[in-house]
Amino acid sequence: MKRLMIMILAVSVAFGVKAQEEIYSLKQCIETGLERNYSIRIIRNEQLISDNNATPGNAGYLPTVDMSGGFSGSINNNKNKLADGTTEKTNGVNSETGDIGLNVNWTVFDGFGIQAEYDRLKELKRMGELNTRLTIEDFVATLSGEYYNLIRQKIRLRNLRSSLDLSRERVRIAEERYHIGSGSRLDLQQAQVDFNADSSNVLNQLQVVHTSRINLNELMALDNIDETIALKDSVIRPNVFLDEIDLWQSTLASNASLLIAQKNQMLSEIDYKKVKSRNYPYVKLNAGYGYTANWYEVGATDLQQRLGLNYGLTIGLNIFDGFNRRRERRNARIQIENSQLKMQELELSLRADMSNLWMAYQNNLDLWSLEKENLIVAQENHRIAIDRYKLGELSGIELREAQISLLEAEERQSIAEYSTKLCEISLLQLSGQILTYVAPDPDKASF
Repeated sequence: MKRLMIMILAVSVAFGVKAQEEIYSLKQCIETGLERNYSIRIIRNEQLISDNNATPGNAGYLPTVDMSGGFSGSINNNKNKLADGTTEKTNGVNSETGDIGLNVNWTVFDGFGIQAEYDRLKELKRMGELNTRLTIEDFVATLSGEYYNLIRQKIRLRNLRSSLDLSRERVRIAEERYHIGSGSRLDLQQAQVDFNADSSNVLNQLQVVHTSRINLNELMALDNIDETIALKDSVIRPNVFLDEIDLWQSTLASNASLLIAQKNQMLSEIDYKKVKSRNYPYVKLNAGYGYTANWYEVGATDLQQRLGLNYGLTIGLNIFDGFNRRRERRNARIQIENSQLKMQELELSLRADMSNLWMAYQNNLDLWSLEKENLIVAQENHRIAIDRYKLGELSGIELREAQISLLEAEERQSIAEYSTKLCEISLLQLSGQILTYVAPDPDKASF
């Protein structure tokens, strides 16, 4: 038993000393994670790509300018029949051509297709912003849940250590009774068995706390994944001031998934406009300025050079394309209808999630209130039990039952607090408010 005590103390002391190295509040954890987490950095880069693509040039508003140059040649055997009936043959005639110039092409009008494409690119840009926000909200919710899970596990560790101290005191009393002859060997052995069981629970809980801490470090993407951090908060304070009506109104206005569904509907409508643009004529301008040289081995001209401007205008209209435009318009209308149905389906799903989460939130608040009362009763019951045990009026088994009842009451209260906080985080995430609650407020703020 002494060796076991030394091992527990050594682990606990090492754990406690390292925990003082770095102190993090929830806000600091979130800020660190938003800056360093790899998933956040990746989605932000993807958003930058969407931003870069939303330009007039990418949509086709601007002309294209190309510069090109080339050189070509040919070697031929010529045979010409003259008017007087004679034949003229020339072998190995070499002709060469070189050119260089600028060419400009510009689609002036294509039935509003360019405008629709530019609108599509801008909507994709906003979609990228919403995807980034959605990823960040998921990350904040996950990190917040792990932050409070670490607090809960540390609370449980404190409770188990307190229970271990009570078991140690029981062993001391049982030893004294046994040595003076007022206690049995069986009572002493049972006290030692219970002490060893509590010691095992403490060691196992130390591992659970370590795992939760590593998970939090991983979410923050710390350079040293094993870095020991201490949390600024030591208790969980659920927010009891949430309002279901306000949360639902905020969900309809700010939920990232719902906003993305709305953007998808707008993209479907833009695709329909692009299909309709093919019913209109198109107008294209082209121009070029260049230099061309031709070298001849035969004939009256040895070198011919041209330097000048060429330009043109093209107007066209697709009259018949095998009814493909009509088919594409029908499909585009179906896509618009599907996007509307998906948005309605998502809104219904969010309403169901809100109802379930709100019910769980209210239920856990009631449980939390009940367990706080139960804990007060269990603490008083255990205090009476330990006093009676010291006087010899209570058996070790009965004391153990009171001790277990106290530990279970502490665990139930901790679970109720943590479950309420998780429901709170989920409600805030669902309503799109989670990014506005990044620091705990003991009076009225969220987390």
